[in-house]
Amino acid sequence: MSRILITSGPTRQYLDPVRYLTNASSGRMGAALAAAAVKAGHNVVVVSGPVDVEYPELAEVISVISTEEMLEACLEVFPACDGLIAVAAPCDYRPVVVASEKIRKTGHPLQLHLIETPDVVARLAEIKESQWMVAFAMETDDVRMRALQKLERKSCDLIVANGPGAIHAPEIDAELIDAKGTTVAVLSGPKQRVAKEIFRIIQERLLVA
Repeated sequence: MSRILITSGPTRQYLDPVRYLTNASSGRMGAALAAAAVKAGHNVVVVSGPVDVEYPELAEVISVISTEEMLEACLEVFPACDGLIAVAAPCDYRPVVVASEKIRKTGHPLQLHLIETPDVVARLAEIKESQWMVAFAMETDDVRMRALQKLERKSCDLIVANGPGAIHAPEIDAELIDAKGTTVAVLSGPKQRVAKEIFRIIQERLLVA
């Protein structure tokens, strides 16, 4: 039995007490992969941003809001895990300054100054020892090429390339690519079914019996 860390859902970067930057990630794929891993008998820890989906009862769930909180939770959990499945879609930017009160309309343009948030998968790649890593790459153009770049840059063993049509949708079209850049599988259909196939491949290729 392996101990598997799964990141899931979006993160939020607040602009003021009531507004934030985020994306439409639903957490469905993260929940489906957690269910597949639990059903296979593994110990699963889910670090999840704000979602409405339910994770398996047997999974340990750590709820976070921001990308920084997701990274902090993962850094704490990952060293005791055998591998990572990074399904989450963390917000890539945050405001330089978070307003302490609601930003009100003035009749004039509002200029936001944004900086990058930490890269969760890249940071975990820096501290990994014998752990395996699987990431997701959601891209709007040159999907395969950008996924390959992410695969190499973040030292992943497998990457799941998909497009924006999967966001907050019940189905997904995805290509699973290994560290050599070889297509392992092209998958399409309900996220629960695709997740089962992805996890079957992860188990065959990466999990030590």
